[in-house]
Amino acid sequence: MSDNTPITSFKGPWAALSNFALCSVWYDGHTYNSVEHACQAAKFLDEEKRRGIRHLPTPNQAKKAGKGLGIRADWNKVKVSVMRELLQAKFCQEPFRSILLSTGDRELIEGNWWGDRFWGQCPVGTGENWLGRLLMEQRDKLREINND
Repeated sequence: MSDNTPITSFKGPWAALSNFALCSVWYDGHTYNSVEHACQAAKFLDEEKRRGIRHLPTPNQAKKAGKGLGIRADWNKVKVSVMRELLQAKFCQEPFRSILLSTGDRELIEGNWWGDRFWGQCPVGTGENWLGRLLMEQRDKLREINND
C-alpha cells in the first residue's frame, strides 16, 4: 500500500525538493549553485546584480540579495514560468530526478513559517503553493518521459 500523506516540509529526506538544495542550474546563459540563486537573480535584468547574486556562497544570502530595489517590473507576470524553467533544469539531473519521482502520488506542499503564501502555504492549508504545484507538474512530466 502506498503512502498518500502529503509532504509538507522540504527538509530531512525531502531536502532535495527545496530551492535551497545545492545543485548546478543553468539559467539564461549562466550556471547557478541552487534554484534559489537563479530565481533571485532572475528578479533583475541588470547583469551586474545577477552576477553578484550568482557568486554568493549560500542560497540564504541569495534570497536576501533578491529583496529590495530594482526588481524587474514584469516579475509578477513571469515568476511562475521562470520557476518552472528552473525546476526543469534541476530535476532532469540525478539524484534530484529520482528523489522527486520517489514522492509517488503524494501532494507536495511547501509548508513554511515565514508567511509565504504564494510559493507555499503558511500555515499548511493556507496559500497558493505554487512551488509544490510546479514540483508535482515536473514529476508528472518525468513520468511521461519514463513511459516513452
